[in-house]
Amino acid sequence: QVQLVESGGGLVQAGGSLRLSCVFSGRTFSNYCMGWFRQAPGKEREFVAAISWNGGVTHYADSVKGRFTISRDNAKNTVYLQMNVLQPEDTAVYYCAAVDTGSSIVVISTEVWEYEYWGQGTQVTVSA
Repeated sequence: QVQLVESGGGLVQAGGSLRLSCVFSGRTFSNYCMGWFRQAPGKEREFVAAISWNGGVTHYADSVKGRFTISRDNAKNTVYLQMNVLQPEDTAVYYCAAVDTGSSIVVISTEVWEYEYWGQGTQVTVSA
């Protein structure tokens, strides 16, 4: 069974940066597309960023494009989300997610329903 453990959340002032990490275990990490999602109080969970199994393809929500960077280290079974120029509207619980896409083709998933496994979430709070 796949397990995902996020870390790196916290409280930061507007304009600051945070780096989230998500450690994957239980299966072959390099077979999985990885994504980051977030959920603010009273709102639905929304897509933030995703990366293909080999790191060759990435995709971002328009709201974070140019400020956030997703990356992965397949040797460490870890996916990262570097968040720069954080704004109060970025405040949310951030979730790491995984979906088995295999390693023969490069695909990206951006929808909540497409992902099979989820972490427990890490809180990011950005003060004005």
